[in-house]
Amino acid sequence: MIELKSVHKSFGANAVLRGVDLTVPSGESMVIIGGSRKGKNVLLKCILGLIHPDSGTITLDGQDVEKAARDAFLARFGMLFQGGALFDSLPVWQNVAFRLLRGLKKRPKAEAREIAIEKLRRVGLKPEVADLFPAELSGGMQKRVGLARAIAAEPEIIFFDEPTTGLDPIMAGVINELIREIVVEMGATAMTITHDMTSVRAIADKVAMLHGGKVRWTGRIQEMDATSDPYVQQFIHGRAEGPIESVR
Repeated sequence: MIELKSVHKSFGANAVLRGVDLTVPSGESMVIIGGSRKGKNVLLKCILGLIHPDSGTITLDGQDVEKAARDAFLARFGMLFQGGALFDSLPVWQNVAFRLLRGLKKRPKAEAREIAIEKLRRVGLKPEVADLFPAELSGGMQKRVGLARAIAAEPEIIFFDEPTTGLDPIMAGVINELIREIVVEMGATAMTITHDMTSVRAIADKVAMLHGGKVRWTGRIQEMDATSDPYVQQFIHGRAEGPIESVR
């Protein structure tokens, strides 16, 4: 579904991506792991065309993303943002139905509200939540609303940016289960960036380790613990000693 070949991106003298090669199969859940400020977000933005790589190619279903018609291209994606990114001036249902009220997938207002309430139910929220505002919700409820918004337009591809950040372990487990269930139900291709190894084990089909601007290792989730790659082993076990230098 998504293929990156020798993707480079620098910001001045800071070379963030230094030849990334990655294949994300259709209908699978790929999780990108790696330290903070190592290029995971830049990678997602390059795929979405929000940042243009300096060199290399990125294709979606074989089509160069740089040449795609933007509206139709972006309509294929859903996104769960790290901080929720809900519009605080809009009620919950309008947040969920944001794409359904405008753009290529525009629906009548009553139909958009009905779909929004259905998606809220799917993530475990009652219909009465629809008319509340984000500030009236807990962090876990806001994350669920963000997930409902990500799936409202039935996207083919869903990106999850640190989906459990700021949540307690129980709510993080709930969100992980919801993500896994929804991705499987929809048959969507998923791409997640996270530091949370519990999330990795809960939602990944495949894992890729990004370090030094390149994908150091990629494999099935079942292969991750057995790999001899010292970078992967240090990261997944949270060891202070190893080839990954900690910032002191």
